[in-house]
Amino acid sequence: MADLNKYIEQLQNFDINDVDWDRVGVWPLPGRIFLFLIAFSLIVAGGFFFVVKDKNLTLEAAKSQEKTLKVSFEGKAHEAANLDAYRTQMVKMEESFGEVIKQLPEEIEVPDLLEDLDSKVADSRLEMIKIDPLESRNTEFYVELPIKIEVLGGYHEFGAFVSGVAGMPRIVTLGDFEISIKNKETGQLRLDILAKTYKYKAQE
Repeated sequence: MADLNKYIEQLQNFDINDVDWDRVGVWPLPGRIFLFLIAFSLIVAGGFFFVVKDKNLTLEAAKSQEKTLKVSFEGKAHEAANLDAYRTQMVKMEESFGEVIKQLPEEIEVPDLLEDLDSKVADSRLEMIKIDPLESRNTEFYVELPIKIEVLGGYHEFGAFVSGVAGMPRIVTLGDFEISIKNKETGQLRLDILAKTYKYKAQE
């Protein structure tokens, strides 16, 4: 107890201005302990800021990457587990596509097609303004033939015409349409629409 009181008294009387840094080994024990604590604290703080902190950042980055890799692995595992099903589905899609391609005629009798479209216009009680084949467009598997159609009538007649074209045995699609008012007094409307039919292009 006496030694402890002695050390406390020495520590209280310790003046850093009177310290002889060249004779640290003969310092009073409290001074040496105090110096040791300061040095230890500096080493711990330096180790944290220069080593541990960087390691923590690296660890957090690794954890984030681990989550990303887990999600990627789960997705690839799911794909691998369903690979056979995907292959079967791909074969069926290719077969279906082949069947659709085979349904396209190798030649398009344009006069017959125009006559059929004109008949659908008449059946729908529309007034024909113009029906005009445009320049054909080649794709990898087929040739596309657009036909510009302009007619007069009402909404119900337009609907009947679209339904009639959809029921044709040959493949004809309708799109790029525009409806405008032709006569405000009678409520007559004008329909500009683009019909497209297709021809199978034989592969070399």
